[in-house]
Amino acid sequence: MLEPSELQFPNESNAEELSQLACLALSDDEASSEQDAGGTPDKTGYPDPVYVMAANVFQGIRVETSPEKVLIKYGKEPLRPLSSGSEDESFQHLAYELAFSALKYQGILETILIDSCIFPSTTIPDHLSSLIIVMLYDFQDRKFQARLLSDNKQCIVEVQEVENLLNSFKTKLAAALARCRIKHDALSIDHILPETVRNQELRASTLPLYAWINTLKISPEEVYFSLKKRGYTKVKTVLHIGGKVFAVDQHCYDVLIFPSHLKSDLLNMDLFKDYKLIFQDKSRSLAVHSVKALLNVDDDILMVNTGSWYTVAHMSNLTNNNSKIFVCGVQSQAKHPDLKNLFTKMGCKNIEILPETFLNIECKDNRLQKVKVILLLPRCSGLGISNPVEFILNEHEDTDLLKDFSQGGTSEDKLRFLAQQQYAQLTHAMKFTKAQAVVYCTCSVYPEENEAVVKKALEFQDHGTKIQPYRLSPPVLPLCSLKEVHSSADKFFRMEPSEITNGCFLSVLTRERDPSETVSVKDVLARAAAKGLLEGIELGKSSKREKKKKSKTALPKAPPTDSKGVQVKIAEFLNRETNENANRSQAATTKISLLQKGTTQVGTSSQVRKPSKPATNPLVPAFMKNTSLPRPYERPTNFVRPRPEDKMVVLKPVEIVLPPVMFPLSPPPGIRPHIPAQHFYYGWFAPKTVVPGYHSTPPIARKGEKPKGNLPSSFLRHRRPWL
Repeated sequence: MLEPSELQFPNESNAEELSQLACLALSDDEASSEQDAGGTPDKTGYPDPVYVMAANVFQGIRVETSPEKVLIKYGKEPLRPLSSGSEDESFQHLAYELAFSALKYQGILETILIDSCIFPSTTIPDHLSSLIIVMLYDFQDRKFQARLLSDNKQCIVEVQEVENLLNSFKTKLAAALARCRIKHDALSIDHILPETVRNQELRASTLPLYAWINTLKISPEEVYFSLKKRGYTKVKTVLHIGGKVFAVDQHCYDVLIFPSHLKSDLLNMDLFKDYKLIFQDKSRSLAVHSVKALLNVDDDILMVNTGSWYTVAHMSNLTNNNSKIFVCGVQSQAKHPDLKNLFTKMGCKNIEILPETFLNIECKDNRLQKVKVILLLPRCSGLGISNPVEFILNEHEDTDLLKDFSQGGTSEDKLRFLAQQQYAQLTHAMKFTKAQAVVYCTCSVYPEENEAVVKKALEFQDHGTKIQPYRLSPPVLPLCSLKEVHSSADKFFRMEPSEITNGCFLSVLTRERDPSETVSVKDVLARAAAKGLLEGIELGKSSKREKKKKSKTALPKAPPTDSKGVQVKIAEFLNRETNENANRSQAATTKISLLQKGTTQVGTSSQVRKPSKPATNPLVPAFMKNTSLPRPYERPTNFVRPRPEDKMVVLKPVEIVLPPVMFPLSPPPGIRPHIPAQHFYYGWFAPKTVVPGYHSTPPIARKGEKPKGNLPSSFLRHRRPWL
């Protein structure tokens, strides 16, 4: 506690100069504030518990300087909060934002405190230094105006004392800030920050909101209808569009996009209160959708370092509670004592939390024998994220991440340490013998954490085991632009930080399939359905003609029961497709043997009539003359019924060349005959056995067909002699 007698004020000999500088700082800041706010109310400050929470967060993430350069001493003991519970959780986001802002301006704020003579002229306990820093940032952000709180029930003594101290030094603090801006030639305090930090703040202010639909509780159509009732309009893109709009993400079909200014309105909707829509960064949705595309029926999943429980719930949502999901490497289990209740509210029933860390799990653990896909979300620098506070609170990441963001980058030593951890986890995941795929996803923009880790793991994987090695596979997500196609040319999926999305790196490693291993029909069906290839297609339905013919020759077969439904039909279809190559090979052998037999019959059999001349009556219509001769037909006794696959092949025409046709009357001189001297005719050939008294109706010749040269009358082009 600060005693009034302990506050010693310096002589104000330069009072007039300080007043002018203070007026300059206040007038410039207020003008810029009014211009930026566009008529919005000025900031009024935070409740006392928010300052205490922010001071404790800042105490843990502040930048420490060398002893000889220390300007202000910070204590090691955190401030005791007034209470803990739901109120702390409601203030958590505000406290982290305030602490992060103070961290970005730590050097400037310390300079202002020294320049204004607050330090060392006043005796302040070291454990209150962090509280002074965060409250000073908020004080200057309010343009050195007093707090205006309508209801401040939770008063904290330390906060009240620091507030009184800052108010008493208001003029000197404003003058010190003005001198700092003049020194850096900056219009405002924001322009003093590094360019990378300013760009990150700009992206964070415009970044849209991403929310995935919990299809275990509601359908997408119902979500669209509910949003339209609240005045929302569905558009193709929310970029640079005001008002209540939303769009469907191009990469993830169950993810909706909203403008950032609608967050408060959306949080008050029942869709979000009832866990039917869940806010989450898009990079996590890309990861779980990649896993979904690799799953077969009844495959289990192992998720490592997922951070947010919402990522696990989204994975459960995509599997429709069918696959078992094992989760390990979660550091914040103590923060969720009622975790089962959370999953129950979201409709998730297939999640199991493993107490061990990932590196301590045996590769041949009996619990994980059905795990086929491993999702690895390792801890990374995260500098592809635009809003680090949202990322830390949602993904339960370490608050040290804020320190890297405040400085605009990660140190080489820390980057090397993170890359070693990521490599160890990836190589351990590749040792699980039953797994067939590994999805590796980060929010980093550094190649040392992305491509370098994956390539090194593939290069040094163990080839001595009997299992097939891993290889780099192309992205399983849709590529929605030419830029994405080019960036994925090396089989890595990348999204650079931009005004519409955070950065993301994603790699898919799949094991080379054993040639002796057969793929089940269920696996093929599940993978095709995951990629949307079976949408709107009915497979396995035989035509009525085929069913009628089968009933004449084959034994009656019991129809599939209603319980099997379409799945039985699909399985029958895929079985026929699997044997397609074998059937074609057998059909080709039959064609050759029957073709040789058919050629011999044409030249030797006395049962086949030789082509004769057409009728010479000039009154016969011309179109009747341009037809093929009647062909005898008899049902063969040794005819082999073709398979259904052969019935689908279109019959090809064959040519019969006949001798010249002679007419009894010659045309008058100088008049060209309308009927050519030579003709050839088309027809569909049947077996070459004569049926007395039976003649088929010859088809009409193709229109516009040119006559060919004379060929032997016995020459036949017969592609399918057995038909």
